[in-house]
Amino acid sequence: MFSSRFMPCQECGASVDRTGTGGHECAPERRAEFQMFGLREEVAQLEAGIHRYLTTAAGRFESWLAAREVRDQT
Repeated sequence: MFSSRFMPCQECGASVDRTGTGGHECAPERRAEFQMFGLREEVAQLEAGIHRYLTTAAGRFESWLAAREVRDQT
């Protein structure tokens, strides 16, 4: 089987040369994007849960109250 000399970094997903002597340092932005990609299912579930809540009476009231408070602050 063909084995690549490049492997993804476990922290940020960047392609890293395994044979290289230089150390790899993860960029904070890339690490955050990689972690968010791994959490995409949880993020989708959270969004769906918030949407469901906002369709309830309590959610509609909180939405109305938040909009009112924003208007009163301007």
